[in-house]
Parts: sequence; C-alpha cells; structure tokens
Amino acid sequence: MQAFLKGTSGQSIKPVKDKAAGSGEKKPKAVPWVEKYRPKCIEEVAFQEEVVAVLKKSLEGADLPNLLFYGPPGTGKTSTILAAARELYGPELFRQRVLELNASDERGIQVIREKVKTFAQLTAAGSRSDGKHCPPFKIIILDEADSMTNAAQAALRRTMEKESRSTRFCLICNYVSRIIEPLTSRCSKFRFKPLANDIQEERILEICRKENLKYSKQGIDELVRVSEGDLRKAITYLQSAARLNGEAEITESTILEIAGVVPPNVVDNLIQICHKGTFEKLQQEVKNMIDDGYAATQVLGQIHDCIIEGNLNDKQKSVICEKMAEVDKCLADGADEYLQLLSLAAVIMQQATQT
Repeated sequence: MQAFLKGTSGQSIKPVKDKAAGSGEKKPKAVPWVEKYRPKCIEEVAFQEEVVAVLKKSLEGADLPNLLFYGPPGTGKTSTILAAARELYGPELFRQRVLELNASDERGIQVIREKVKTFAQLTAAGSRSDGKHCPPFKIIILDEADSMTNAAQAALRRTMEKESRSTRFCLICNYVSRIIEPLTSRCSKFRFKPLANDIQEERILEICRKENLKYSKQGIDELVRVSEGDLRKAITYLQSAARLNGEAEITESTILEIAGVVPPNVVDNLIQICHKGTFEKLQQEVKNMIDDGYAATQVLGQIHDCIIEGNLNDKQKSVICEKMAEVDKCLADGADEYLQLLSLAAVIMQQATQT
C-alpha cells in the first residue's frame, strides 16, 4: 500500500482544462424577475408620488430624516429606500454605508445593542471616489420592523437619538400600529398605497415586452385582479406563467391555475345551491371543493366578494359577514376547513331562504 502511495506521490495528476469550453461567452445569471426589474433609482418607483417627491428633495441636499415606511406588501417600500441609498452613495460605497436587517435575521435586544449600535457609532466621510458629494451619515434599514420585540424597539430609541449625526434609520413595516410611539415620533412617516390597476398593468406589459412574452388581454386583466395591488405577487405569477407556458400565450386560465384562485363558476355554483338547493347538496358541494384542494381562506375571500355584490339586503349581508369573520379567525387558529366552510355555507343558506 505504501509503495503504491510513494509511486503516485510525485506525479500530481491535474485535470486538463478544455480551452474551447472557457472561450465561450458567459451565460447571464438566472435572476428572479422581482429582482431583475426592481427599481434602480427613485425615478423608477411607481405610484408613490409623495414619497418620491420628498426623497428627491432630500437627495438634492444630501440630507435625510429618519424614515418610517408602512403599507401593504409588494408596494415598493424596500425598493424605494434601496434605490435612494444607491443614488446617495454610488455602487462602491453602498455596501459599506448601508446595513439591512430583515425579519429573517435575529433582531432581539442583543442584536440591537451589539450589531446596530456598533454600526451606528462608526463615522462616515463626506466624499465618494467619483468626486460627487456624499452625505456624512450611514443608513440602517430595519425591514419588517413590526416583528421586532417591544424591548428591542425600546433599545433602538436611544441609539436613534445618540447617533443622529452619523446614522439615519429607515423602519419598514406592514402595520404601523405595532411600532412603539417613541419610535414613530422620531421618524417621518410615509404610507405606501396598493398600486392602482392601470399602473400595475403598465409595469406588467413592460416586462412582457422585454421578455418577449405572448399574452392575452384577459390574461393580463386577471393577473392584475388576483394580485390585488401587490406588484411583487403579480411579477412572480407572471414569471411562473411564462415558465409553465413556454412559447404559448398567457391566458386567463393559466393565471387562475398558478394563483390558486378558485374558478368563478365553482363559487357561483356554491352560492346558487345556498339559494335554491338542499343541505345535502350543499354538504356534497363543500366536500368536493375541499377534495379538489382549494384553500378555505381563498374560497372565503371569493365568497365575500360574491355576497357583497349579490342581491341580499343589508341585514342579511351583515349577518353573513359577521359569520365570515368568525370563520376566518377559526381558520387562522387551525380549525378544520371543511367544517368551517360548511358552517358558513349553512348561514348563507339560512339567510338566502328568508328572502
């Protein structure tokens, strides 16, 4: 065995690289479209005019207050502050001057005391390598700040005050009510609105043109409808539809299948049985819906729209909506989907038969 090892020790066998293989062009990296089409500058942020106007003025004077961005997901909160930071610092200084902490990172009181405080205490120069003026402060972005504990938020308030010369904070959250009052009073608050349908459609069509996708008008309209003002969700569904279809046209049925939306005729059929059918038929229809794998929360949302637009009177609608609230809470607590949908459908049938 040793003789064999000695014989091979002097001969280091190196794999011969194929020059022809390395000479070809590099393939572009596969990047999710959400990242690929993320705004690179403030100008590209869609629909949030007030925030963009304030940030533009701040960037001109290279001065920025502490910020608090709140609003529904997918409306551009993180993209806006990252685009502003890129414009302020340029690509070289961006990594040194910006600390981004997400909810996926541990953000208890210890992290705030150590990581955030240490980064905030570092001083920053007021010039960039390309000669442009650069603000003498850093930015700490705390994404999904509403998931931070109250103790961590309380620890942050003193750091925000003490390090105001060298650091600016940007808190991003969905629910501003979960941020403690001392923090909200130290920040300029901006509400991000859900994107309007026409703005969303414009962005989606722009991506379709750049990616050379075939699409139908009904498909795009359905995509805008199911995404409910969340542009990130819309772009993700669009990419999934493009991968599923290949060269084929993106249609309404493709979007419904990808989004996990219950087909409208299935929900309409359930409502009709509630109005005219028997409890046995209703029981079977709910069972079929659950067996087909439709999510109860999705069914609940679509039934809500049908009831609101239906021809029941206001008192009947209020009784049904109250039951919907109870069912939604039970589903969130992990109750059985079949039983909850059946109890809701029974209340709809009871109210509908009174008409």
